[in-house]
Amino acid sequence: MVQFKGALILGALIGTGIGVLIAPEKGSKTRSKLKTEGIAVKDQIVADFKEVKEDVSKAATSGKEKFKEEAKDFKIRASKQAEKAITFLEKQLAALKEKNKTLQTN
Repeated sequence: MVQFKGALILGALIGTGIGVLIAPEKGSKTRSKLKTEGIAVKDQIVADFKEVKEDVSKAATSGKEKFKEEAKDFKIRASKQAEKAITFLEKQLAALKEKNKTLQTN
């Protein structure tokens, strides 16, 4: 998108330059046209950069939201894995307690 707009602006500038070179008008009239076209090109560049800035901002916001969502999912998965590990350790501890009880009664 940015490259396309850059190509359009470059084309407008080249067209303006060629137009000036082959223009059969007086210098003052040509300068006036160049000034008008220059302002139009500047305005278009400013508008394009604003649009690109908005697109980048939206992408950054979207990426931030996606990161938050993935972090939340990771936290949930990690919590579930921790619960499994705790359950496993509790079973192992219970087995050790039983084994220890048998050693105490002998």
